[in-house]
This record gives sequence, structure tokens and C-alpha cells, in this order.
Amino acid sequence: MPPRAPIQGDDPVKAIRPFFRAALIAAGLALAASFAFAQDSAVKESVGKDSVVKEFKAGFGPNSVGVVDAAEDTEIAGPQAIYAGENGEILLLDQVNSRVVGFEPKAPGERTRSLALPQGVDPTDLIVANGGIYVWDGKPIALEAREGGGGLTRSLAQSSGAVDETTQSMFAQMGSEETDPATRTISAAPARTRQLVASRGKGPIAVTVTPDQTGAAVRIEVSQQGASTPFAKLAMKVSDKFGAVEFLDVDRSGRMYVLAENIPPVAGIGASTFIARFSPTGAFEGVYELPLTPNVALSRRFVTVSPEGDIYFLRTRKGVVDVIGVGFQPMRIGQTIDMRGPSPDYAALAKLGKGAIAAIGPVTRASITQRGLAFEAFTWRLTPATYGPDPDAQCSGFNRIRRPGYLIGRAGQDVRGVPYCWGCQGSLPQFAARVSRGALAGNVCTRNDPRYDVVGVDCSSFVSAAWGLSTHFTTAAIPSIAALLQNPWDLKPGDALNKPGSHVMLFMGFTADRKAEVLEASPGGCNGRVCRNVYPLASLLERGYEPRRFRALAD
Repeated sequence: MPPRAPIQGDDPVKAIRPFFRAALIAAGLALAASFAFAQDSAVKESVGKDSVVKEFKAGFGPNSVGVVDAAEDTEIAGPQAIYAGENGEILLLDQVNSRVVGFEPKAPGERTRSLALPQGVDPTDLIVANGGIYVWDGKPIALEAREGGGGLTRSLAQSSGAVDETTQSMFAQMGSEETDPATRTISAAPARTRQLVASRGKGPIAVTVTPDQTGAAVRIEVSQQGASTPFAKLAMKVSDKFGAVEFLDVDRSGRMYVLAENIPPVAGIGASTFIARFSPTGAFEGVYELPLTPNVALSRRFVTVSPEGDIYFLRTRKGVVDVIGVGFQPMRIGQTIDMRGPSPDYAALAKLGKGAIAAIGPVTRASITQRGLAFEAFTWRLTPATYGPDPDAQCSGFNRIRRPGYLIGRAGQDVRGVPYCWGCQGSLPQFAARVSRGALAGNVCTRNDPRYDVVGVDCSSFVSAAWGLSTHFTTAAIPSIAALLQNPWDLKPGDALNKPGSHVMLFMGFTADRKAEVLEASPGGCNGRVCRNVYPLASLLERGYEPRRFRALAD
């Protein structure tokens, strides 16, 4: 009940006391409520809990995406990229179903929209820049949407939009980079002196990243493109050593987001991948730790920042794809980021021992890398016999045909790279001899039994051949012939990153910005052939990839 109003004849001091008391109580309650709200907000943000924003089942429907469950020596294949559009819509590159799927994360129950990819475009990465959609299929390709029925189902067509240096740099954030035409590698390329980003909050910006001598601290300067002085100077320090450091975006409130990795120089201690957030003035505010684990499938672009500053992570598991809202963890200004992922379990592999070695040639690093590059660079004629009949055989369990994507529509042409072939093996001369006799080329049906009338290599037979082995060692058997490196930073060209039972890559070197350059045979990441790829190292280690060295090597 409110205090009564003073009436004539009352003592004025006594009469006003109830109002003072009421005002003080009201102010106290308001302050308490404000403090409680602030505390509640802080608690909500400090908890750092992740939440599933939307779940997609495997399939082709409006709330499904293409997922190919793993078989022996294959990774789960699913969406390769996630990106937030200008209006906050989340886009997934549904590579298996040859489309882009979009949904509103603030209303995940609403119907998704599907944008079919142009025929002949088989991308492995996707970004949104300056209001346009770009995909990566060996190079950046600009796309534009075409309206369909009800505005929900549409298609994408190649556009004449220019691909500028900023677009190229944004693709390079996650390793989508064009190779040197002479060497087909970027290991010897100069460091990216600047990272260019078409940001949401500040427009086109240029970023320089400078690590210190220890590798545990970095300085980051952010400026408008064309400006001579930075508008923000950021600093970060980790407990071990930085891997990749990539400036992702500036949100519409001016906050800045940097993807970074902490990689301990000791085997058995988990690496971590996180996004650091900075205030508009450049003050460090905290981190979003990305939930990378061994049961999360490999994808090219696995995290995105919305225009409002929400962080979304792409998690592909057996039969399901989740888009996760990542929780924020506040930290003090200047605090060392001491984050480590789960420690990898190598104990089960130790019992395999050294095993036998069956080398067929000199085993030097130079010979290994030369053999690997020869598989990637091999050019051959795709004759009608090697192409095979149409319609081609359908794969079991997912929406694909037997023929690798990079060969589709290219009968009668010269093609580059040895095709992926599930369960196949052999040296490069053996492949060349069989295709010259008209053998069918490539097989990406990893859920079917291997076919012995088809030629090519799968991931482990490629690494076995590069190592000069006449015997095919699977990813589960590779630990028997390749020693675990105690320090992932000790990887050298010719070593391997192996995930037993899943996938293996031939390590080619560290890029100037501390990513891992590899050669691999992959139905998804390479569009069905042997190709060069670049990955942030911690994202591989956290997914269960082990740094391994062939025991026949001298060093």
C-alpha cells in the first residue's frame, strides 16, 4: 500500500518521512533488481554453455542434409561449410546433395530454404561477402540466387560478380587457396602479409598478425583498407603456442572476433581451437571454445560469426548434423588463454607394435613428396571406357553416383589427378597402365563393397604408395609402421596425419601462417581425387588425427 498523502495539520517532517522511506525502498529494490539482472546476465554469459540451435537428419528433405556415414578408412562426409548471411540467415554447404541450405537461427522451427548449386560446380567451401554468395571449387566462384516457387526453393547460378583480393583472403582463412601452377604447393609461398575481410561492422578491413619469438603471443592491428593507421590494436597470449590466427569479423556493435589455436608441443596433451572476442576499443573480453572432438567429422569451414556477434559451430556426426550456438566465457584483460582440448587416447594403438615394413624403393622425404605430388599432378585422358556408361551406378545410402565429381561431364577430356577409389590400391604406373587399357576410373560409393573393376586410390592406399610400400596399410594398421611424434610441431614433409579407422593425409609442410598443408585422397574434401589441402592444425588434432612418422625414414 502506498503511503498516504500529507494532510493539513500534519507535522511536515513526519509527514514526508514515509515518502523518503518508500523512495529509499523503491530505489533499493530497483538497485537490487538491476544488480540481480546484471548478475543474471553475467552468469548466463559466464556459464559458456553450448546449445543445439538446429538439428538436421541425414536425407534430402527440407530439414535434412546429406550425410554419408563412415566406413573403414573413410571419414563421415557431410556439409563442408557454414556461414552467416548479411541478414543473419545461416547457410550450410550441403555438398552431398549439391545445394546450399539456409535457415533462420532465431526461428529454427521455420521451414528451411534450398538453393540448388549450378550443374558442374562441386564446391568444398562457401562464404558470404558484400551481399553475395561465393563458393570454392578449386577457385572462387560468384553465385546469384534465382527465385523459385514461394521463394523457399531456389537455385544458384554463376554470376559475373568480380572475385577480388578480399574474397580470396576470406577463403584462405580456412585453407581454401589456389596452388602455385608450377609446384602445386604453397609451402614455399611468402607469408600472408595481410588478412583482408569484408566485415559487417566496419566494412572492408585489413589485418596484420605478428607473433612474438616464443609463438605464445600475438599482436594484431586492424585498419580500414587503404588507411595508414589502425583503428584497433589487439593482443593475445596462450599457454603453449599459437597455430592458426585468423581475423573473422567485426559485428554490428563493433566487437571483433579472432579464430585461434593453442597447440601444446607435447603429444598426449590436447590442442584447442577458440574464438577470442574483443571490445570495439580492442580490449580482450573472453573466448568461445569450439567443441571439436574425435567424433566430429572433418569439414572445411566449421564456424561462423553472425552480424550480431553470435557464434555458430557446424558439428557433423553419424547420421546427424547440428548447428550449435557456442557459449561465451568471459576472461580478464591480459589473461593468458590456457585452454586445452581432451587428451588423445593413444594407448589402444601402442599394442600394435612396429609391424613389418615393405618398401619398394628409396625411402627419403624427397622421394615420398615427389611420389605424392605425382599422384596429384598426373594428367590423363578420360576416355568413354574409363568414364563409364550413363546413367551411372547409384551409391547405397546417399544421393551420389559411383563416378567422382571432378570427372562428371568430362568424358573425352584430359583431367588432372588420380581419382578416389574406395578400397582400391596400386602405384602410379599401375594406375596409368590400367586406365590406358580402358579400366573404369574412380568410385566414391564408400557404403558399398569395393569394386575391383575400377581403378584409383583411397586415402590409405595413396599414403602407402607415397611411402613406397607394395602393401596397402589401412589407417588402423598405419600405427604399426609409423611412430607417434611426441611434438606435433616436429612434423616434416613425408610424415602423416592419421585418424585410425577413418582417414589419413600425407603431410607436406607448415604454411607461413602455421597451418598444415597436406596431400590427400578424399571423396569430399578433394571432390573425388588426390589433391592438396590446407587445414588449421589444432582442428585436425582435436578431431583425433595423430602426427605419425614412417619408421623406414632415416629421421
